[in-house]
Amino acid sequence: MNELPKCEANYVPLTPIAFLKRASKVYGDRISIIYAGVRFTWHQTYERCLRLASSLRSLNVGKNDVVSVLAPNIPALYEMHFSVPMAGAVLNTINTRLDAKSIATILRHSEAKVFFVDYQFVPLASDALRLLMDDLQKSGSSEMSMPLVAVIDDIDTPTQVRLGELEYEQLVYQGDPGYVTEEINDEWDPIALNYTSGTTSAPKGVVYSHRGAYLSTLSLILSWEMKSEPVYLWSLPMFHCNGWTFTWGVAARGGTNVFIRSTTAENIYKNIALHKVTHLCCAPIVFNILLEAKPHERCNMPTTVEILTGGAPPPAPLLEKIESIGFHVVHAYGLTEATGPALVNEWQKKWNEIPREEQSKLKARQGISILTLADADVKDIKTMQSVPRDGKTMGEIVLRGSSIMKGYLKDENATSKAFHGGWFATGDVGVVHPDGYFEIKDRSKDVIISGGENISSVEVETVLYRHPSVHDASVVAMPHPMWGESPCAFVTIKKNHGDVTEEDIIQHCRKNLPHFMVPKKVQFVEDLPKTSTGKIQKFELRASAKSLVISENGNSSNKKSTQVNREQPKYYNQPRSRILASSRL
Repeated sequence: MNELPKCEANYVPLTPIAFLKRASKVYGDRISIIYAGVRFTWHQTYERCLRLASSLRSLNVGKNDVVSVLAPNIPALYEMHFSVPMAGAVLNTINTRLDAKSIATILRHSEAKVFFVDYQFVPLASDALRLLMDDLQKSGSSEMSMPLVAVIDDIDTPTQVRLGELEYEQLVYQGDPGYVTEEINDEWDPIALNYTSGTTSAPKGVVYSHRGAYLSTLSLILSWEMKSEPVYLWSLPMFHCNGWTFTWGVAARGGTNVFIRSTTAENIYKNIALHKVTHLCCAPIVFNILLEAKPHERCNMPTTVEILTGGAPPPAPLLEKIESIGFHVVHAYGLTEATGPALVNEWQKKWNEIPREEQSKLKARQGISILTLADADVKDIKTMQSVPRDGKTMGEIVLRGSSIMKGYLKDENATSKAFHGGWFATGDVGVVHPDGYFEIKDRSKDVIISGGENISSVEVETVLYRHPSVHDASVVAMPHPMWGESPCAFVTIKKNHGDVTEEDIIQHCRKNLPHFMVPKKVQFVEDLPKTSTGKIQKFELRASAKSLVISENGNSSNKKSTQVNREQPKYYNQPRSRILASSRL
């Protein structure tokens, strides 16, 4: 059997570019893109991507060159997920909420050859380019030149903003619709470069392969049970893990992409009603946006909308509320290094028979591995032994499979550390339930160890969310003179609930948690610091909590200011060695 040949007929390298070509053939006349007054079909989208790929090649963009983009969710950013790899290059989508210094750092580290900038972000990009120019001049570097810059004008209402001589629509217009796509001879070739958020360490460049992107895409449309011809609303930023691969996935299903520039309640509800949206992805922070919509911002939901959520463990009470207004939630877990979601909470029919509150608890779990992961486990990271499947014993979540990143760009040391003992170590702490479903308990540095007991901040936060006055909550460690650490809760209160006190919150926790897990301090704040994808930046809260002191009688006091310091965040990292292999929760 080993003598049977591998040839062009029976072996083709995997790449998500193939999804677009198929969509143009099968769903050519179906609407692919809706953006304000703009409409494209799949045939038109395919042709536009060919044209742009052709123009990129004419700019001497070739194999493994990086093309960076700073843009919100607009048609151009979607098209570049196909046109850039069609030219043989690597797409780098940049977080639009970064500052100029961070953007300049990414442009230099990635050695971007072309930099596309949406008209809305021209001032920010200009500052970043000035910083990059200064940096290159000071260093005297001859290895890298400044990238070519092209503005993406608004395709619906052009503004004529310029930042150089190149403009996106002109490049599309000038390109060759008969362009022959660069062949992908090796599916291990890079397709995308995504930078980690940098909320817990310096941002790292995560490299995706064509194979990994293809397999992740297939896994997610299968796990989410996304049928053909969905109508997908882009509330999740495409700069976040390439939209959890649904940039390619919507094409694979011949769906319609609905784009909005800003994720507001009015925008979301309006587009759901107008275009009969069936699917959207978002972080749990969007749930609050939807739940707090004013009456005039809401609309009648024509049908149930499927939501895939991830980024932070959503508390069960929040899931109950969002589903009560017409959404159906599927919970996923992933990270940049896993090409987006790696675990999905696949629902089992037998769970439909249990009470709603219990259903919400099951939905709050992160689930089981996507189909194209070879394996996922929870291990004692020191011994690499699997923890018992008892839903209590905590360990680190580890993954392995073709959808895991190629590695960190120009960082062999970090890559080596991430690939630990034949697994990718996520840095997230979780448990495995007897039915095999995973549940995140914390980031490894967020586990609070009080008197030898492991406290999951997520569990405490879940109880806090059940308080009728709590809008948002986050729990971190604070110093304790006897126990070493104790929980400190940062809480935002709902409007018109200003009379709630610290003692109210603590008593609520005492009724619902073991005594050692009850926060010793509740700090009321107007807003919790968050990343652009809705993750709470706990390092800022930990820095603030370090300024608090617990007296011997258990009461807290201020050593310094108790306000969240957003200007000079300090990291408070607990070494992994402190995370106990066995926990009594």
